[in-house]
Amino acid sequence: MKKLILLILFLVKIIPVAAQDDDKKLILTVLENQRMAWNRGDIPEYMQGYLKSDSLLFVGKSGPKYGWENTLANYQKSYPDKQSMGFLSFRIRQVKLFSPDHAFVLGAWHLKREKDEPQGYFTLILIKVQGQWKIMADHSS
Repeated sequence: MKKLILLILFLVKIIPVAAQDDDKKLILTVLENQRMAWNRGDIPEYMQGYLKSDSLLFVGKSGPKYGWENTLANYQKSYPDKQSMGFLSFRIRQVKLFSPDHAFVLGAWHLKREKDEPQGYFTLILIKVQGQWKIMADHSS
């Protein structure tokens, strides 16, 4: 009986950790898919990592903006062609799950372009919707 109780306690500890690891991998996959889409010059595909909702929050140098469509339009205005988009790379510093369906990401971004190399940091809040992780808030600077 003692062995059964120990096994149950062990599984109770291991299963949530394994689920968190799987979710962290899924979140990193979302970000990698975005990076690859960006480097192809495909902003609409890049936007697939974001929650398609009017409540999507993007905070950049011009302050908070709401909505998936507004975020798409702002990206397309700021980056009208592949040359202006450059080559994007990320350094992920932290992925933290707050609950089974909410997560936080801290990272650094870097764009390599012909004439400059802007860089900065980002914080993301993600939500799991119908089994898929989506960015619901992005603060990039």
